[in-house]
Amino acid sequence: MSKMKTRRSAAKRFKFTSNKKIRRSKAFRGHLLGHKTAKRKRQLRQPTVVDKTDYKRIRRLLPYA
Repeated sequence: MSKMKTRRSAAKRFKFTSNKKIRRSKAFRGHLLGHKTAKRKRQLRQPTVVDKTDYKRIRRLLPYA
């Protein structure tokens, strides 16, 4: 049986913590930043953990992580 391929787009977006939780970047940070408050932009810089409802779906995209 051939090896499974990692989805490269997912590999660039998600990293794993030491406890095998999946980290992701927050959305709404790409553009239109002029009207967002400094507090909101600062909080968007911090990575967050993927919700448990999405965990299985993302693990399927990253078989060897």
